[in-house]
Amino acid sequence: MPKDRPATLAISKSEVVFSGKIWDITRESFDYNGETLVREFVSHPGAVAVIALDDENRVLLINQYRHPVREYLWEIPAGLLDVPGESKLEAAKRELLEETGYIAEGWAELIEFHTTPGGNNETISIFLARNLRHQGHDFDLEGEETDMALEWVPLGEALKSVLASEMRSPSAAVGIMAAAFKQGL
Repeated sequence: MPKDRPATLAISKSEVVFSGKIWDITRESFDYNGETLVREFVSHPGAVAVIALDDENRVLLINQYRHPVREYLWEIPAGLLDVPGESKLEAAKRELLEETGYIAEGWAELIEFHTTPGGNNETISIFLARNLRHQGHDFDLEGEETDMALEWVPLGEALKSVLASEMRSPSAAVGIMAAAFKQGL
């Protein structure tokens, strides 16, 4: 079975060439097969996402505007690993509550993936949340989160939408396919 493996290459120079609110652009020089290569990439803190399934095997989706692609995307709850000392699981719980008002009793790691490994070091860990209860919250949502819509969608219907390229959020696509596979769909 194919398996990705880590690599440790000698980095001769590393500099932040742009420092942003959420991520930076890093330029690194490194030795590869006897030559020095230079690459720029987005240096990202990482993120978590949540496939929240109810007792009817419906997935909780959010609809959110994403400016870089100029679309409202159907997504799963997700957020940055930007709280010092917070575990990935705690971040997933926080994001589910902040974005949907739901909490879950059952949690399991579902899948992890690199979003754009040719130009970005972001890794997203997706968790499966079960035994959900709506608690609500009093968080002050900002920006594109202020008008997010929530919808419960049967997992099989969400899978068909992903496979028809009607839902193109990478975390939603990867998470829905992984959950559908585990559910035997």
